Amino acid sequence: MTAKIGLVRKDCWLEPYEDAIRGRHDHAMWKLNELTQDGKIALKDFADGHLYFGLHKTDGGWVFREWAPNASDIFLIGDFNGWQRTEEYRCRRIPDTGNWELTLPEDALHHGNLYKMLVEWHDGERICCGERIPAWCRRVVQDETTKIFSAQVWHPQTSYQWRKKTFKPDVKPLFIYECHIGMGQDAERVGTYLEFKDNVLPRVIAGGYNCIQIMAIQEHPYYGSFGYHVSSFFAPSSRFGTPEELKDLIDTAHQHGIAVIMDIVHSHAVKNEVEGLGNLAGDPNQFFYAGDRHEHPQWDSLCFDYGKNEVMHFLLSNCKYWLEEFHFDGFRFDGVTSMLYYSHGLGEDFGGYGDYFNGHQDDNAICYLTLANILIHEVNRNAITIAEEVSGMPGLAAKIKDGGYGFDYRLAMNIPDYWIKTIKELSDEGWKPSSILWETTNRRADEKTISYAESHDQALVGDKTIIFRLIDADMYWHFKKGDENDVANRGIALHKMIRLVTASTINGGYLNFMGNEFGHPEWIDFPREGNGWSHKYARRQWNLVDNKELCYHYLGDFDKDMLRVISGVNDFQKTKIVEIWHDDGDQILAFMRENLVFIFNFSPVKSYTDYGFLVPKGSYKVMLNTDNVKYGGFGFADDGLTHFTNFDPLYKKDGKEWLKLYIPARSAVVLKRNED
Repeated sequence: MTAKIGLVRKDCWLEPYEDAIRGRHDHAMWKLNELTQDGKIALKDFADGHLYFGLHKTDGGWVFREWAPNASDIFLIGDFNGWQRTEEYRCRRIPDTGNWELTLPEDALHHGNLYKMLVEWHDGERICCGERIPAWCRRVVQDETTKIFSAQVWHPQTSYQWRKKTFKPDVKPLFIYECHIGMGQDAERVGTYLEFKDNVLPRVIAGGYNCIQIMAIQEHPYYGSFGYHVSSFFAPSSRFGTPEELKDLIDTAHQHGIAVIMDIVHSHAVKNEVEGLGNLAGDPNQFFYAGDRHEHPQWDSLCFDYGKNEVMHFLLSNCKYWLEEFHFDGFRFDGVTSMLYYSHGLGEDFGGYGDYFNGHQDDNAICYLTLANILIHEVNRNAITIAEEVSGMPGLAAKIKDGGYGFDYRLAMNIPDYWIKTIKELSDEGWKPSSILWETTNRRADEKTISYAESHDQALVGDKTIIFRLIDADMYWHFKKGDENDVANRGIALHKMIRLVTASTINGGYLNFMGNEFGHPEWIDFPREGNGWSHKYARRQWNLVDNKELCYHYLGDFDKDMLRVISGVNDFQKTKIVEIWHDDGDQILAFMRENLVFIFNFSPVKSYTDYGFLVPKGSYKVMLNTDNVKYGGFGFADDGLTHFTNFDPLYKKDGKEWLKLYIPARSAVVLKRNED
C-alpha cells in the first residue's frame, strides 16, 4: 500500500483529494525531469536564458539574440544607425529554432545608445512590421519629451563591486517593510534608489525591521500601475535610477543586516505591443494563452502560457537573474490566486476543500510555481519566497516533498480583511476577543504565514488605511499634541492594539507598508489624468513623524518598541500561543508565548481593577503598554511596578498562580516573566 503523501498525513480532511495532490506533484516532477534532461543538469543551469538572450558584450564585440519564432526578419535600429534598417544590423535566424542572432563589432554599439528591434512577419499575403523593445533587454528608458520608451545599451566601463558579497537573512522572525522607491520621499515627484538608500533605509533600520519588500522594480510603462503592469521583466525601472544604484541600495541594506526581497510579477503582463510582450513578432500568443484565457478579465493584461517550455524558460531565468545579478534575497509572488485558477479566482466561493480540487485549477501554473521555488532555493538556499494568495489553496507554503508548492510563506490575507470589516461594521462594544484571536491564528499548522494589519492594498484610492478609517478628517484638525479629541484618542489607541495583536500572533513573519507604522494619513493615488498628474498622494510625508509636536511619532515609537519586544524572544514565531483567557463580555484577551504575556482590553469604556489571570508562578515586569504616555496614551497604569503572582492551592500542582492587574479601557500590555 502506498504511503500517504505528506499533506494528507498532516491533514486527514485532504484524503479524498490525495490523487489530485499526487497528480499535481507528479506533473511538476515530470516537467522538472524534462527540463533538466532527466537530472543531467540542475534546474538552475536550465534557467540561464538571460545569459544567452538579449544584448551582451563579448571579447570580440557584441551579440544579440531574441526568441521570435513568428518573425520573418529582425533588424536592430537605434541612434547608432539613424533608426533605419541597415544590413549591418540585420539579425539571422538560427536554423531549426525560433531564435534570432546578430553579432557586431565593438564599435557598432556604445554604452548609452538607444535601440529597438524592427520586426517583420507575414500575415497571410501581407508583410507586417513593428518596432519592439526586446523581451530580454536589461535597460529601458523613457524620453522625457516624447514619452517614448527605448531599450538602452548598458555596459559601463566599471562593473559594480559588491561590498557585502554573501548575506543570510534574519528570519527569527521576519519583519517586512513593504515599500515603493518612487513614493518614498516627501517631495511631490518620483524618488530614486539613492534617495531611498540615504533617507528611508535608515528609518527601516532604526525601526527594527529586518527585511524590505520593494514594489515596482520590473519596468512598467504606466507609473500609476504601481508596478503591476510589467513590460520589460529583466529591466529594473530606470525612472528610479541606474542598475548600479539599485545594487548599491541592496548592498547597503545587506551591510546593515536588512534582507531585500522583490515584489515579482509573473502572474500577467501589460498588453502593450511596442514596450511589452503583447505582440512581439506577429503572434499574440507567443508568450500567452490563446482564446478565452488570453486576457485577464479584470486587470486589462495578458496571461502567460505556463505550459510552454519557452515561457517556463523565460520566467525561471527571470527569477535567477534578479537573485544573481542584483543579489535580491527572494520574492513576494504577486497574483498567485490569478495563476492557480482558470477563473483567476473571480466569483469563486472557496467554501470547502473540494473547491481547490474540482478541475478548475491550472496545473501548468501550479507546475511553474513549484519549479520556481525549487530553482530559487537551488540558486540561494537562504532565499525567501512569499505567495500572495487569497483563496487558501492547501499546500501552497508546504514542502514540495509533501505535495506542496514550496513557498516559504503565504500572506495571511484574511487578517486585513477582518480588521476592515470589524472597523466598518461593528461598534467598539461589538469587538470580540475570541473572534480576534481566531482570525489572527486561523492558518494551516504546516504552512508559515506573513501576518499584517494592512499593506499597500488598503491604502489605494477608493480604500482607506486603518488610521484613516478610525479618525478620518479629525486627523487634519486634532492630531497636534494637546489638541486631541475623543476620535483621535480612540484611533491612536486602537491603531496600536490592532498592530500588537496581529504581530504577537505570528507563526512566520509580520509586514507593514511604508509609513503605516506611524499612521500615514490619506490614501495613495499615483499621478494620472484624473488628478492632473499630481504626485501629492504618491509620496510619504516623513515630516509628520519627525515633527514631535504632532501625534504621529507616538505610533512610530510604539511600532519600534513593539518589534523590539517581540524580537527579544529567539524564534518568537515558532513559540506556542497558549491562551490564558478570553471573555467576550468583558472584551478581555490574554495569551502567553514563552515568557511573554499579552493582555488586551478592547472595551471602550470599562477599566478593570485586579483582573486575574492564571499564569506560571513568578514575578512579571511590564515590557510594553499601549497606554503609556510616550505612545500617546493616558498613563493610567504604573509601568514601573513589578507584578507578583498570588498563590492559590487549587492550582499548586500546575505551577500556576493568579496575576492580578489593573487594565485600563482600550489598552494592551505586554509583561515578561522574570527569571528566578
